[in-house]
Amino acid sequence: MKKLNFTAKAAMKDQLRDVVREHRRVSGLSQSELAKLAGVGKTVVFDIEHGKESVQFDTLQKVLAALNIQMVLQSPLIERRRKLAGHKETPP
Repeated sequence: MKKLNFTAKAAMKDQLRDVVREHRRVSGLSQSELAKLAGVGKTVVFDIEHGKESVQFDTLQKVLAALNIQMVLQSPLIERRRKLAGHKETPP
């Protein structure tokens, strides 16, 4: 299994931090208001917006759901395998 290098990991944290912060601000919510809306502790939003790695995944999902943000996973391996499987099933 391939580990994320430091640069990729930092970029993901930065992107997540920026997306959550921007959505919260555009929504006109304070960090405390978002936390209450998401049903999480008030320090969770602060932690996410400051790139802390200690936030639990299920807690992060609550905050993202409250802001109507969807997390999308992309897998070139799975996409390639699906395409190959599709080609095999289709007659020439």
